[in-house]
Amino acid sequence: MGKTEKLIRINEKDNVAVAISPLKKGDVLSFPDGEGSLEVKDDIPGGHKIALTDIEAGERIVKYGFPIGAASARISRGAHVHTHNVRTLLSETPEYHYRPVQGRERTYSGDIPEISGFRRGDGSAGIRNEIWIIPTVGCVNKTAETLARWGDREFAGGAIDGVYAWTHPYGCSQMGDDHETTKTILADLAKHPNAAAVLILSLGCENNTIAGFKEALGPYAEDAGRIAFLVTQECEDEIAGGRALLTALAVQAGKAKREPVKLSELIVGLKCGGSDGFSGITANALAGRLCDTLCGMGASAILTEAPEMFGAEQMLMDRCETRELFDKTVDLIVNFKEYYRSHNQAVYENPSPGNKAGGITTLEDKSCGCVQKGGTAPVRGVYRYGERIVPGKGGVLLLEGPGNDIVSATAMTAAGAHLILFTTGRGTPLGAPVPTVKISSNTALAEKKKNWIDFDAGALFDAGMEPLCSGLLELIIDVASGRRKTQNELNGYREIAIFKNGVTL
Repeated sequence: MGKTEKLIRINEKDNVAVAISPLKKGDVLSFPDGEGSLEVKDDIPGGHKIALTDIEAGERIVKYGFPIGAASARISRGAHVHTHNVRTLLSETPEYHYRPVQGRERTYSGDIPEISGFRRGDGSAGIRNEIWIIPTVGCVNKTAETLARWGDREFAGGAIDGVYAWTHPYGCSQMGDDHETTKTILADLAKHPNAAAVLILSLGCENNTIAGFKEALGPYAEDAGRIAFLVTQECEDEIAGGRALLTALAVQAGKAKREPVKLSELIVGLKCGGSDGFSGITANALAGRLCDTLCGMGASAILTEAPEMFGAEQMLMDRCETRELFDKTVDLIVNFKEYYRSHNQAVYENPSPGNKAGGITTLEDKSCGCVQKGGTAPVRGVYRYGERIVPGKGGVLLLEGPGNDIVSATAMTAAGAHLILFTTGRGTPLGAPVPTVKISSNTALAEKKKNWIDFDAGALFDAGMEPLCSGLLELIIDVASGRRKTQNELNGYREIAIFKNGVTL
């Protein structure tokens, strides 16, 4: 059994299926090809699981062809399978094994399309031509916002796509690695090729000094035509000073013109949030197929959210091209689990209440669905939080980072993602500094929240995978080429959040 009118079995090994629409106790479901029928024993919401066979206490619950937990009590065929009768199988210290899977790369046989982007002085390409204001410290957030509003009124339109301030509460009262992380992420953002010009805004007495920030920027600090610095304590009128600098930056940014860029230079971030029981079946599966298509064209795809790899990490480890990448992936997972333990938190304190309401039962269930976004392409890189990705790397790249939506979206932006594919089953309006394409796992969400959703993966049940993948690829090329803006851009829903791990003075 694969799919019926009301059920879908994801993998032939599965002993549970997912209800496509709500099921009522007493319903009798007929399977195709003479596989019999199934009587529903409980009322089961759409997106939730139903037992396809009797499952004894302690027996594994299999979904996606992979264990997502064990029965905490006997489950009858046709019964609702969820938190009331399933427990996690996660261990604090599992053993990992290097067993590489060969031949899973999808090759693209057609003509590889180009996108239209902006070539920067360092050779990188961007898909937006914006001016960014980056505060070194939270004390000047409101100054940054004031300048951004003025700059957007004055300069947005024509060659300049907009002026934005990436405010945050950090940059002072931090110590050690925590302080260095803030500085690194902000410097990474300043280097992003979607920014034609950047104003670095400082207070003057913070830990994150301009001198130290220039060290983090490296050679970019000397790019006088693209980056300007303002220390607000050193000028009589910081608004007037900021306006003068933005005016000069706008002259430089206005000279940029779109030109053909190889799609292999594109870096796409993969993110899910507000997930439901359909996320791993429709939206994440579609993102995974697109990921394979893009990687087959030579592009790169970033997969992060380390806590939402827990329980599915071996799937990713099996796709590592080398033993070195396998070892780095093990370190990424083990180190993130140690981060949890260092704060006396269980690594499996997940999924969220909203996830559970949508049909996700255990962290393994969530993780197995989450990693579907990465398709089957080889893992060709493993990066620490704050590391930048070199364009043209190709394949799936794992990035250290938490599951929190805006923190992980910011991490991928800082790493170099030109745009982010964000799948959601329950809906969310947030967006990263880069275009954030919202993909709904169900049509009801897409119809209800048209002002949030860019693409409906719920149509997968009727339209099939290949037409939807082609449609999503076309959307991505249009967004990357500036022919279309995402809903987060149209709404102005763009922000950053930095992963804090340390004391506050």
